[in-house]
Amino acid sequence: MENKQYKDDQSAEWISTWSRFIRQQPFSYAPQDENSSDIIQQVLEAVQQGDSCISATQQQADTLHDLVVLAENVEQNIAPFVFDQQHLYLYRYWAMEQSLAQQVLRLKQQTIPAVDLAAYPDLLTDEYQVQALQMVAKQALNIITGGPGTGKTYTLARIIAVLNQAMPNIRIAMAAPTGKAAQRMKEALQNSLNDEKLQDLVTDELKQLNPITIHRLLGLGNSYQPRFHAQQPLPYDVIVVDEASMLDLSLANMLLSALPDQARLILLGDADQLAAVDVGAVLADLQNVPVLAENRVHLVNSRRFKAGALIGQMAKFIQEQESRLNAAALLEQFAKQVVAPGEIRAVSLQAEMADQIQLEYLPAHLSRQFDRTAYYDKLMLGYQPYIEVLKSYLTADEPELWVAQVVKTFDDYRILAAIRHGAFGLGQLNQQIEQRLLEALSLLMSKQGDWYVGRPVMMTYNDYQLGLSNGDIGICFKRSRDGQSQFEVYFPSLEKWVPATRLPKSIETAFVLTIHKSQGSEFTHTAVVLDEAAKNLLSKELLYTAITRAKKVVSVLADQETFVQALTIKTIRKSGVLDKINNSLNC
Repeated sequence: MENKQYKDDQSAEWISTWSRFIRQQPFSYAPQDENSSDIIQQVLEAVQQGDSCISATQQQADTLHDLVVLAENVEQNIAPFVFDQQHLYLYRYWAMEQSLAQQVLRLKQQTIPAVDLAAYPDLLTDEYQVQALQMVAKQALNIITGGPGTGKTYTLARIIAVLNQAMPNIRIAMAAPTGKAAQRMKEALQNSLNDEKLQDLVTDELKQLNPITIHRLLGLGNSYQPRFHAQQPLPYDVIVVDEASMLDLSLANMLLSALPDQARLILLGDADQLAAVDVGAVLADLQNVPVLAENRVHLVNSRRFKAGALIGQMAKFIQEQESRLNAAALLEQFAKQVVAPGEIRAVSLQAEMADQIQLEYLPAHLSRQFDRTAYYDKLMLGYQPYIEVLKSYLTADEPELWVAQVVKTFDDYRILAAIRHGAFGLGQLNQQIEQRLLEALSLLMSKQGDWYVGRPVMMTYNDYQLGLSNGDIGICFKRSRDGQSQFEVYFPSLEKWVPATRLPKSIETAFVLTIHKSQGSEFTHTAVVLDEAAKNLLSKELLYTAITRAKKVVSVLADQETFVQALTIKTIRKSGVLDKINNSLNC
């Protein structure tokens, strides 16, 4: 809790400093009082939480004097704050929402040539997937949502196959918010395009489609100025964005502004997942706009989580849960409908296996390192197959033949943490897992500096010189070049080797990921850690996102009160996007 308190104190200090700064000249020449300071701090706190605005009255806005301007007067006067229909914004976010609403209006009203679907009557059988194909065939703005396994990528593969047949020389771009999400999109798309039913429709060009990050698509460099924008639109006829729940207000605005006329936009995502890290929840907002009803289809039938599948039942339980039950009744209901608490044990992963959920409660106040050791050991169980495959790699006559198996085994299991600090936060968990792996392999290798064979690492920012994106994950191996042995990191999503010496010092060990960073990923077995220190940060979206990263096994290690919080608290971001789009479309 000390780390969280430190972070909160830093945040409060930053907000207080900026509140004082912005009330001075040249921003304001009017006398400002404590009322204006309070309202400014409320707006800044809201932005830090991902809200673009706060609810406010005209009277509250008036306390800001010349620091605020009414939305209808923005063209005549610029000020740091904008008051618009009971919402108070920083000018930056008001302008972004205004621009996004205009771009949505442009796409909504765009007339494009319809695609005749008469030749493809049996391409899809699920009624909702058929509706998605019919929607994309006739309009520019298309939103396809659905939970895990509802066939979003399966449906997309058929949609682009049809578009490719109907529109000669069609130019298609595929993108996702992170490198990992783009890699998952590539793998899932290629699997779907290999379907026998599509062989007469799929061309070599379609098979070579390579999803990239939205940053790369837009040409966003270190200056954060996009190469493609309204004056220089993207050179594509169809733009597909996967994991659209991760789109923040700024990135969504840049993307939609760069769409050329006559292009189709397809947004894929699950609005029940976590919203973007930065300000905004664009996909959730677009889902709630009544006038966009004909521009969206929600896929319902899950093929990953069939009837009776525990992970699917848990996801449904989270979605449907309300805070009306007391904690004891809620946990009793969870035990009956999903799984009763017990102990986390080793699970042998098989190609064909029923999915499993394990739930173990942490005892309160685990203050001593000795008390926590047993739980670190339990979390390590999922990495035993990784240790075994690393042993094979380290003792093989031709170790390069084991690289693909090492990568595959590593992706079978991942630990997800809700927070970065504390005894069960990202940093400490990574350290504990690393320590256990090195002990298990001590007779075969040793750590040199930060590096060792099998160290998984994740990029924490976009490095355009190296061609690596924030969220890209690689694994360290020892390779011989020109007779010299050196550590190199293999990034499977890019099929790229990078010498460890060229990677930034800020690169993070990635046995454990934050739940936010796991979006767009899939693992056979996911362990989710929710300790007491995470209690005030948890929500249904966070837990839902964490458990739906797993394909077969979920192991939850949680403080009991914290788990209740994660089952009942729904995050709703404050935004004026819905009102702005409705107003624009109704004009």
